[in-house]
Amino acid sequence: MNKVLFDLSARGVATVTLNRPEATNAYDQDVIDALGEHYTRLGKDASVRAIVLRGTGRHFSGGADVRWHGDRPKPPADAPPPLSVFAVCDLIRTTPHPTLALVQGGCIGGAMALASCCDILIAANNAFFSIPEVRLGFAPGTSSGPMFARAIGVRNFRRYGMTGQRFGAQEALRMGLAHELCELQDLERALEAQLEELLLAAPGAARKAKLMAEQLAGPQPSLKAIEALFANPLETPESIEGHKSFLEKRKPNWYPKG
Repeated sequence: MNKVLFDLSARGVATVTLNRPEATNAYDQDVIDALGEHYTRLGKDASVRAIVLRGTGRHFSGGADVRWHGDRPKPPADAPPPLSVFAVCDLIRTTPHPTLALVQGGCIGGAMALASCCDILIAANNAFFSIPEVRLGFAPGTSSGPMFARAIGVRNFRRYGMTGQRFGAQEALRMGLAHELCELQDLERALEAQLEELLLAAPGAARKAKLMAEQLAGPQPSLKAIEALFANPLETPESIEGHKSFLEKRKPNWYPKG
């Protein structure tokens, strides 16, 4: 089974679909690599008018597959680093075409970063989001932290980045992460209506407007200033315990009892 599906309509609308419903569409390296290939290719295709990112089944994506995330081997020292989900986020954010995320159910961690880098996010009322890294024992990283802060604002990132707690579709709309909410059964209709609006825009003018928005957003925070907070994130005692407690479906040892 293909972990990522692809379709390109006659109208130039590309659809990239996360296709691991049995695993809440969680991503592993195969998914990341496939997303990277699709967005790299689509970004160079002038016939593409819009790119939709979505997931099959009940959830958009549960984020990183924790078993893969915790067990992946270190690459050889002389090997190029594998493509990261946050490199894919940059591909989505900087592609010249309008991008849309269609979110139902869970949109967690790195999946929230992917969705938030899309130009437009439409969510079903059953959607929920979280930045769960701290509950696995490490802080949001030098790549993900700025993306989350940019998507929901630094003030909101303080709350949700420090707690890892879930928030729902209404809160996502309030913070500006989601642009539109609808009932789950109306998600396709909302997508089609938004695509109609995009297709009415001149492609070249839309690309320039997107570039302008990127420039108006200002420079990204300095990664050097926060790199020390994320050194070897998967090798700390907290992160080892966080992954272990998640897989054993128990509270981590830092959760106070009594």
